[in-house]
Amino acid sequence: MKPTPLPLNKVLPGSSRLVLGCMSLGGPWDAQDIGEADIAQAHAALEAARSIGITVFDHADIYKRGRAERCFGALLRRQPSLRDGLILQSKCGIRFADDAGPGRYDLSAEYIIASVQGSLERLGTDHLDLLLLHRPDPLMEPEEIAQAFRHLLERGLVRCFGVSNMQASQMRWLQQALDQSLVANQLEMSLGKLDWLAQDSSFNDGQSASALPWAGTLQHCQAEGVQLQAWSPLAQGRFSGAAAPDDARGQATSALVRELAARYQAPPESIVLAWLLRHPAGIQPVIGSSQPERILACGAATQLQLSREDWYRLYVSARGQALP
Repeated sequence: MKPTPLPLNKVLPGSSRLVLGCMSLGGPWDAQDIGEADIAQAHAALEAARSIGITVFDHADIYKRGRAERCFGALLRRQPSLRDGLILQSKCGIRFADDAGPGRYDLSAEYIIASVQGSLERLGTDHLDLLLLHRPDPLMEPEEIAQAFRHLLERGLVRCFGVSNMQASQMRWLQQALDQSLVANQLEMSLGKLDWLAQDSSFNDGQSASALPWAGTLQHCQAEGVQLQAWSPLAQGRFSGAAAPDDARGQATSALVRELAARYQAPPESIVLAWLLRHPAGIQPVIGSSQPERILACGAATQLQLSREDWYRLYVSARGQALP
């Protein structure tokens, strides 16, 4: 029998509208270990996120080669009561180049289980609330993934499962082998990455050529109750002042964001996120910054409701051309 899909906030009560992505924790990628400064940075980011209502924290086993999870875990070990109010998700399936082979993907049952065990040890917790498969593995076998999920679920190591960077047909292929519904799909979506919208607004037009791989992914997730999460939702700050736009289109969109920020009396970061939140798919942005001031600037996004006209002004500006 096909599992009955449920919204993420039903599966994981208390799930916040925004997520803090933890990839930037743990120092530089080439660091050998974490120090007190890294733990202090993680603590400041955590407190800033909590102050704007964020309860969901996004990790991956590869972030800073495991140091991001270790840094976050250090906070939980020092203050164990924190864990009760947090929803922890992590991702697995990407392997760095090593003596055994090149950089590659691995969604074998053995690797999924070992990755989760490593994440739990680094985070200092007995379970993940949500596990995402980080990227599709061309060699993945749905029945083997189902076996791994069953093992983790029966032992209480993971509460629910999802994917990342998968399109609708891959999700359907995987779901038919699973005992439980996939509850999330994390994809890159922002004013700077618009192909997910072009598949709808420019269908049957040359402008949508780059969007063909999306193939109804948004509609599939909406119909099946799969939470869409957006990674890099601020587009590296290109429209909110954290980074300089690199072309005329970006400069015009950045100026429009500033105009709307003044009119809505909200930080530019919140305007950029409110644009995503306005979409009926119920997108959950994953903020990738560890800077407290930038995290705080995102807090007003959940209180804003952009008008239809302002939403389209941002969309058309970011596209750099009129709609078909």
